[in-house]
Amino acid sequence: MAIVVAAWVTPAFAGTYDLVIDRTAVRIDGQERRVFSINGRIAAPTLRWTEGEEVTINVTNRLAEETSIHWHGILLPSAMDGVPMVSFAGIKPGETFTYRFKVRQSGTYWYHSHSAGQEQEGLYAPIVIAPSGGERIRADRDYVVMLSDSHPLSASTILRKLKQEPGYFNDRRRTLPDLTRALASAKSSEERQAIIRDRLDWAEMRMDPTDLADVTGYTFLVNGRGPADNWTGLFRPGEKVRLRFVNGAAMTMFDVRVPGLKLRVVQADGQDVQPVEVDTFRFGPGETYDVLVEPREDRAYAIHAASIDRRGAARATLAPREGMSAPAPALGPAPLLGMADMGHGMAHDMTGMDHSKMDHAAMGHDTSGLVHVPPVDAIQGEKVLGYRDLKRLDRTYKLPEPTRTIDLRLTGNMEKFIWSFDDRKYSEASPVAFSQGETVRLVLRNETMMNHPIHLHGLWMDLDNGAGEARPRKHTVIVPPGRTVSVTVTMSEPGNWPFHCHFLFHMTTGMFREFVVSAAGAMPATPPAAGGHAHHH
Repeated sequence: MAIVVAAWVTPAFAGTYDLVIDRTAVRIDGQERRVFSINGRIAAPTLRWTEGEEVTINVTNRLAEETSIHWHGILLPSAMDGVPMVSFAGIKPGETFTYRFKVRQSGTYWYHSHSAGQEQEGLYAPIVIAPSGGERIRADRDYVVMLSDSHPLSASTILRKLKQEPGYFNDRRRTLPDLTRALASAKSSEERQAIIRDRLDWAEMRMDPTDLADVTGYTFLVNGRGPADNWTGLFRPGEKVRLRFVNGAAMTMFDVRVPGLKLRVVQADGQDVQPVEVDTFRFGPGETYDVLVEPREDRAYAIHAASIDRRGAARATLAPREGMSAPAPALGPAPLLGMADMGHGMAHDMTGMDHSKMDHAAMGHDTSGLVHVPPVDAIQGEKVLGYRDLKRLDRTYKLPEPTRTIDLRLTGNMEKFIWSFDDRKYSEASPVAFSQGETVRLVLRNETMMNHPIHLHGLWMDLDNGAGEARPRKHTVIVPPGRTVSVTVTMSEPGNWPFHCHFLFHMTTGMFREFVVSAAGAMPATPPAAGGHAHHH
């Protein structure tokens, strides 16, 4: 990465960054894989900016195909957002596109391609923005821990297989012999009836309780390195270490822990929160969490991030010296969804309710949907981070009351592997029109068996988590299976803003919308024709 500073400005507040996108061979756990790369690497280079800085980023495309860079979670003009056919035309082979914008925030973020499946195949990296007044929390060490998933198959091949057979990657599907064994081991007729009813319920939903992840076969990486590569962050016993966790995966939710150490969560999606001490946290693609740990012993500690379906884990090490490692915790049994995980008896009772007429203020914005389903192998008494634990520290901005409510159902057809909002995939839906300055409540009701990390470009979502004036601000929000989550959004920036699930193959097959925000004083925008983003079918 080259950094050139103009001579007539203060160096700390103007920087030029040169990024080259190409194909590169890298070794992951001893195996060579050809990936999309930025300056010859994956999960790098880390861009380090300062709040208030005017940045210029020259992105050169040396691929034989179109590419792009989206600045995930960054507030900027719509034309700089980097989504082909929504905010710009993309970067053609051999061309250089220049992004320019002023950095208006601080915290941990990341950047990635928004073209085809390039993000899964290596085109992602972190961003760390220093506050203009210095860090609120001082740490002796500061490390980015970027998690991702690498697959031997290309993204296009994976999508083709999912379209041909949606359960292609699920080798844990329940079979007739499984049912026979379960019935044989049942101790009563009531238990046998419950087993049969459970099977019938899942069959009626055309779902399988073993299908927690659409795609398997991933190697899980830390900063572009596999578990055997043993990425290591050094410390001296007694030091305070800041770990900036970024979920840059295409399709993986992780449960993160550092056995032997408490995790003090101090930031979510780049925003400072009231510190909360936990043993583990679950996060989805697009989310970031900053945590503080204080290792006091002269030994190695494992950084362990298990995939939600427990098929593997990303692994790294905190150690006082290079070459050390710590045993990783066991992955535990294969998880199995239950009807309670699908929100039966709660979210399904809300089906058909008119959310626009609900008194959200009086009911505290029903936060039942914010209970992250704890890891099945969570240790008894462990503290698992939930969204209700998040409370903002910055009280300088107001939280206006919304003037209208939009209800969005998160829907999908597992048999055809199509994901959508309100049963309409992106190519079939019109953009949603807003006016600059208005505040809108979005009620997100998940009618599927999958978690969905929903990301909004260019704008903040204030999460209705029951914390009142302390409710947190996020750019990516997980909506668990069968649950309802609401957020409020002030449409502060005009332009076309993507709103989508951050699971790559859910977004690609249709769980994507455009929010069109008209500039203040302008006539309401006439939404463009549906389906402008070429990669969303």
